[in-house]
Amino acid sequence: MRLLHLLVCLLAGFSGFGQNNISLIPEPVSVVQKEGLFLLKDNGVIAIPANHPDAERVAHFLAAAITKATGYKTGIINDTTTADIHFNLYQTPDSDLSTEGYRLSVTPGAVSISANTAAGLFYGVQSFLQLLPKEIMSPSVVKNISWAAPCAEITDYPRFGWRGLMLDVSRHFFTKEEVKQFIDDMSRYKFNLLHLHLTDDQGWRIEIKSLPKLTSVGAWNVKKTGRFGTFSKPAADEPRDYGGFFTQDDIREIVQYAQDRFVNILPEVDMPGHSLAAIASYPELSCTPGADKYRVNSGEQFMVWPSGGHFYGLLDNTLCPANEKVYEFIDKVFTEIAALFPFEYIHMGGDETARNFWQKSEAIKALMKRENLKNLDEVQSYFVKRVEKIIESKGKKMIGWDEILQGGLAPNAAVMSWRGTKGGIEAAKQKHEVVMSPTTFAYLDYMQGDASLEPPVYATLRLNKAYRFEPVPDGVDPKYIKGGQANLWTEQIYNTRHMQYMLWPRALAIAESVWSPREKKNWNSFVPRVEKQFERFDMAGIKYSPALYDPIIKAGKGVNNLPVIELTTEIPGLDIYYSFDNSFPDHFYPEYTEPVIVPKDASMMKLITYRDGKPIGRMMVIPVAELKKRAGIK
Repeated sequence: MRLLHLLVCLLAGFSGFGQNNISLIPEPVSVVQKEGLFLLKDNGVIAIPANHPDAERVAHFLAAAITKATGYKTGIINDTTTADIHFNLYQTPDSDLSTEGYRLSVTPGAVSISANTAAGLFYGVQSFLQLLPKEIMSPSVVKNISWAAPCAEITDYPRFGWRGLMLDVSRHFFTKEEVKQFIDDMSRYKFNLLHLHLTDDQGWRIEIKSLPKLTSVGAWNVKKTGRFGTFSKPAADEPRDYGGFFTQDDIREIVQYAQDRFVNILPEVDMPGHSLAAIASYPELSCTPGADKYRVNSGEQFMVWPSGGHFYGLLDNTLCPANEKVYEFIDKVFTEIAALFPFEYIHMGGDETARNFWQKSEAIKALMKRENLKNLDEVQSYFVKRVEKIIESKGKKMIGWDEILQGGLAPNAAVMSWRGTKGGIEAAKQKHEVVMSPTTFAYLDYMQGDASLEPPVYATLRLNKAYRFEPVPDGVDPKYIKGGQANLWTEQIYNTRHMQYMLWPRALAIAESVWSPREKKNWNSFVPRVEKQFERFDMAGIKYSPALYDPIIKAGKGVNNLPVIELTTEIPGLDIYYSFDNSFPDHFYPEYTEPVIVPKDASMMKLITYRDGKPIGRMMVIPVAELKKRAGIK
């Protein structure tokens, strides 16, 4: 039987199936490809260690993935030499592997995944699934295909223990099932931390039984369509029926679903700013008279962002640090949050606190005098330190955005550095734990390409920039850097299809930055591996951005005050064709080879990229007026 199986492998190699080259994301520590192929077959067997429910759970996960796409039945038995796929857990831990590392051996006769823990087995399974044809991602059975994986020896373990993705479910609510799908997608690429942004000005998304108005009032606003931040103010008679929340049973189900995939969930309750949903529910939490008239924000403007960056609120969306009722409220919230989420940290937010209402609050002035606080930074620090004590009283550790450094960092707080890496560097120098999630590399709500194509957001983050994410800045002791994460804020994200578009492929870049060895990262290797994942996304029906195929446009001033256009591409091997005559260019049109001066009377520039004679990029249409604006021509 083994001889026949080997013969089938060899024949498969000669018939075209031998083209299976190894293309994994994130890139493993070590990959050695071998001759031959392993073929999945119907009624295969996965052997697992006896009396190990976590290993059994991973085996069921793999069996289900195989059955969904292949239709094959896969049995699970205790350890035996006759199995097709072996799970091995080391009796004496392999010191070369971490708790999440694994060794994956694929031979023509069998597959073996060895690890110190079931988490390592799970990540080995994810790599094995990526070795199989792209059709393994199909949600329905695919027939007439050889389910072949290239033979290889892979050793792998993560660089960081904290490999996170943040999902904002406050600005727009995503259901329990949608969050589960998010967990499935992130765990495929070895992310192990889901940061749920549960509260903000637009909605409170978690049931707190001792404070029922947080969801009866705070979870609902007026549905608007268009661009967030520019919506008209809701009329009094418009129904407040857009939103939703997770019941505590929903949270338990999500947490268990995540744990089954070795994903921890970090809950965030943002405070003292970003608290309008809470204040609309319980106006007594505000310092400001008139808060009883506040309503949950529906996307209309309520903050002002001057060019200097010193924003202020048009209404007071902050919890009042001088109000003892606020701390009673926070204690109730975190008592219930701590009981629902087993992860060791709770995130208290702490970012973007508009303090202009604090400046004129008599209660704040009295607090400053009583506590000898010199400025509003110290007022916020006073608040943060009290919140930390509440969180620690629940048996948890506190983490917050880097603004919690202002006025003095709470004694044991961890810092999530989002405004670049400066805050993280400062916190690490103070010997505090740090998670890096800088806007410059890891904000996945930013546009992915040219603004002429992307839904409008105030900044752009291309794939090649995201891939340059390095969680450990030069000169920082790496022992204080827990890891990194990407953040997906959802002000402009209304549904899961657009959520996927914004995540992929940039989340792949972050996954490799937090898992793979620093020296293994290579852009020229990464791009073809991303394109292989595109094929898998297509099979799975997952939406993704093709922005890496679109030209990068730089407009400058040319002769006679006409724009001169320079075009480049993120990846090599693309040809750019353009027109100024309002027609749609293809590969018979002028090809870009050097900077182009826009014709005097042209009103529109159109661009498209080709590869190997076939269109690959999107048709870009840019008014000349926009090019002049970018060039600084009035």
